[in-house]
Amino acid sequence: MNADKIIERIKNILTTPKTEWQVIAAEPATVTDLYKNYIVIVAAIPAIAGFIKGSLIGHSAFGVTVRTSIGSGLTGAVIGYALSLAMIYVMALIIDALAPTFSGEKNQIQALKTATYALTASWIANIGLLVPWLGILIVLAGVVYSIYLLYLGLPVMMKCPPEKSAGYTALSILCAIVLGWIISVAVAGITGSGMSMMGSASHSTSGNTSFDRDSWLGKMEEAGKKMEAAQKSGDTDAQQKAASEMMGTVLGGGDKVEALAPDLLKPFLPETLAGLKRTSLSAERNGAMGMQISEARATYSDDSGRSLHLDITDMGSVKGLMSLAGWAGVENSKETDQGYEKTYTQSGRLMHEEWDNQSNSGEFSIVLGERFSVKVSGDTDSINELKTAVMSLNLAGLEALKNQGVKKD
Repeated sequence: MNADKIIERIKNILTTPKTEWQVIAAEPATVTDLYKNYIVIVAAIPAIAGFIKGSLIGHSAFGVTVRTSIGSGLTGAVIGYALSLAMIYVMALIIDALAPTFSGEKNQIQALKTATYALTASWIANIGLLVPWLGILIVLAGVVYSIYLLYLGLPVMMKCPPEKSAGYTALSILCAIVLGWIISVAVAGITGSGMSMMGSASHSTSGNTSFDRDSWLGKMEEAGKKMEAAQKSGDTDAQQKAASEMMGTVLGGGDKVEALAPDLLKPFLPETLAGLKRTSLSAERNGAMGMQISEARATYSDDSGRSLHLDITDMGSVKGLMSLAGWAGVENSKETDQGYEKTYTQSGRLMHEEWDNQSNSGEFSIVLGERFSVKVSGDTDSINELKTAVMSLNLAGLEALKNQGVKKD
């Protein structure tokens, strides 16, 4: 499979999965062909992105950048890549072995196809590692979409009854989680770094998140039908509209969201913050492919040169990632001699903080209503002063707008 065919397959499995699974099921293939022409290429994306982020870009906070050494980074990337190649095959064996349990038909080649193409979304989404802290949500979205692809693919590829696909998917994913954990432990042991995404069970049942998995899957299926109908019609405008709707469904958690007008965010930028006077203000709304994000920013300073920066972002069309993060219990923690960085959930809200001991500077962010990000950054005596500054804002008023512009089907 050449580069053009790989790109075409990626596009089709992500945008018209129901149709593409039918095509994949009918294709002749061997283990060697699948690995040589697709797996070894697409599965390299997470390893490459991880190496670039960890060893070349690094994790930065206010002028201090922490990088994994090139040697450790390369070693971790190679080992992680090799283990992931092995994981695909083991995952296929598991899918094949489980087939009779869910009234399906055993077929190792079809099982390998299923594991390979379902994981495509997760592999591609690892490009999100190159994005600052919210990039982990892109990765998370890819994982969830891969689960959806597996859910759609099992009845076609392994010929299980559609009503048994959910259970088949759940058990397969459970096995994948165990395999993924083994890989992360192995790589972290070499590179000395790792991401924790624990606590999903407790968070998913806590009632602190609005993410509805079943509703999301239903709307994904509906959007998929519209996408397939548009493809068959040959109508370019209909295809673009369907693609926008599919993207909005993936990122919006099943809802269509119009980000707030910039003027609605400006009142949440007070004239003073932590005793400092506001010296600049800006607000804007940007959109593409039917998705929108609004941002409002202000700088506060005094004559002594002390300054703080306040950023308020309405995630708008990608608010579903915020809900998903709360549902999955996303956590991240890193500490060095220079300072620390961590992401965590507290009282049902996603929070992020960074601190640099050398420059006495940092930032504190909080996500409200699974939609609005509020961040204060700058030079100060401690991270607690940044937290106090954030908590002094009209957070309740902003959070009260979480349903504004949300259109539920």
